[in-house]
Amino acid sequence: MLDNTAPETSHAEPPQGQPRSTAPPKAHIGACVSLSFHRFGTWGQRLWVLGQMGAARLSLPRVPGIGAWKLCGSGANQGFVPIPNPAVWVILATWPDEATARAQTAAAHPFTAWAERADERWTVFLAPTSARGKWAGIEPFAVSARAKPGPVAALTRATVRPSVAAQFWRRTPDLNRAIFADPNVMFRIGIGEVPLMQQVTFSIWPNTDAMANFARKGLHADAIRAVREGGWFREELYARFRILGADGAWAGGDPLAKLRECR
Repeated sequence: MLDNTAPETSHAEPPQGQPRSTAPPKAHIGACVSLSFHRFGTWGQRLWVLGQMGAARLSLPRVPGIGAWKLCGSGANQGFVPIPNPAVWVILATWPDEATARAQTAAAHPFTAWAERADERWTVFLAPTSARGKWAGIEPFAVSARAKPGPVAALTRATVRPSVAAQFWRRTPDLNRAIFADPNVMFRIGIGEVPLMQQVTFSIWPNTDAMANFARKGLHADAIRAVREGGWFREELYARFRILGADGAWAGGDPLAKLRECR
């Protein structure tokens, strides 16, 4: 679920009248974020990547420059239903800068091993413009860019309380239809760490107005209200990003192509 209450401000700028900090930036906290999506067509490939859910945890911490990282599966119908999709798997990682992100996702293991095995691989590079909340007890994204007019990406992550999981998932079919019917959303996918309990949504929009129009009206607004009033989430994080670029292909093409046409 999107949440647009987070202000579009950059924590990189000090409040007016206060001196700029001379402390070095917190490296590896997430000035740049990469999301690498992989599609595995055969059951042999899928069994291999399932094993990587354990094996990659040993190699990812050794990748030079990497900060926080997560390995995620996905759900059917682009991840917005509680049915696993064994074909699509994701590596999320944070980096000190875009150059490091591009270099390591192109050359370091396990990124290269996943890309070689996958039928499709698409990595999008992002600069956080706002972030609120925590992921597994930490704040993984360092706000490193100012929001600008134009394309915006949104990521939400929540740990659903077991006692309300059934209520949460009962709402997803209607929300799924709503987001698929919105002509403005350029890319959307639901992924997660723990099925049913720890959920991540990622979407790309042509501008913040289009994103806010979806988030603040209709079924989605009703769902956000229910989440707030019922305290459905034990932990939550909401972040927005400027899109820096991408590498690879998804669904046979470039998901950012429509964004370039809108400019």
